[in-house]
Amino acid sequence: MQNPFVYGEVVPGAAFVDRETGLQRLIADLGSGQKVFLISPRRYGKSSLVRQALDALGRRGALTVDVTVSSYSSYLAFLEGYASAVASVESRWDHARAWLLDSITVTRPEIRYEARERRGGRLSVAFPSVSTARDVSRLANDVFALPGRLAAERRRSVVVALDEFQAVEGFDGGSVEHALRTAAQHQRQVGYVFAGSEPSLMEKMIGPKRPFYKAGPVMRLEKIPATLFAEFIERRFSKSGIRPEAGLGAAIVDLAGNLPYDVQRLAHEAWDDVRRRGGRRAGLHDLHTTLGRLLAEQDPIFEALWQRLTLAQRATLRAVVLQSGTELHSADVRARHRLSGPSSIQSSLAALIKQDVLLREGPRYVVVDSLLREWVARRTF
Repeated sequence: MQNPFVYGEVVPGAAFVDRETGLQRLIADLGSGQKVFLISPRRYGKSSLVRQALDALGRRGALTVDVTVSSYSSYLAFLEGYASAVASVESRWDHARAWLLDSITVTRPEIRYEARERRGGRLSVAFPSVSTARDVSRLANDVFALPGRLAAERRRSVVVALDEFQAVEGFDGGSVEHALRTAAQHQRQVGYVFAGSEPSLMEKMIGPKRPFYKAGPVMRLEKIPATLFAEFIERRFSKSGIRPEAGLGAAIVDLAGNLPYDVQRLAHEAWDDVRRRGGRRAGLHDLHTTLGRLLAEQDPIFEALWQRLTLAQRATLRAVVLQSGTELHSADVRARHRLSGPSSIQSSLAALIKQDVLLREGPRYVVVDSLLREWVARRTF
């Protein structure tokens, strides 16, 4: 029996839960050529939502392009990957090569077809003669024009997903944003989703005086309702032939902080443990056994992270865990957890957010990894 819970990768349709309203809105906006900004904290299922939208639009006849910006180490590497992704829409490699050679006018691209043993081949594009910042800027104009050219020549709508879009900040962000906005605003048949998992940075990118200010609708991904998520978990257990104890779904959602990635992870691992011992029922005892195993496996990683923190950051992190992320600046909480003054606490919170240990949800601070939260609560003093 295949495990019904998926984590660590884009969640397939069968394991996708809720998001119906957001998904339909995203499909409608992209299908009509809108430039959408999707903002979400990490582990909320942003990439899975984007993939579901692309799949749905592909079934309707749209040509889809999916690029993860943070995968690239430089602006030039990003442009090479972007050009490769757009050209790969053409299934015949010789046609893709000819089209790209005709479309890139500022330099001659080096185009290769890299055969793979299992998943077919991959089109690889390089621009070896591009070396200066001016060369890169001129090349960007040609590359970012590709989706519009593709839509016009194929007479079909095109949808481009740029995941982890905030990573362009490291590529001379202002220049990238300006070039992309200039190209995208003339591409009426091309829908874009600029998806980012660093909300504060993404909010700045769509703010006043930035190229993408008021460029298109903004979607902010929220948590899945806990009750609905719990019902989904228990339903998936039952369908797989393992009967869940009443309240198991709610316990998984609670322990995982209702973070979609963490919920799927804990459910996946609990299901595996029950299945491994030949069980037909899953209860709270099984869940806590699984949690103990996961904490033991992650102990070296969490210990190394803990050692990298300053003493002030450790104290602040423990206070966030034990106080559920609230009232951290009050005199009572500072005294109870031996914290320094408000300015020191604020500096520690900012550092922990920058290190992707914490994130802010309204007035609360939460630990990004629910297993780390449990480790801090159980293993530190």
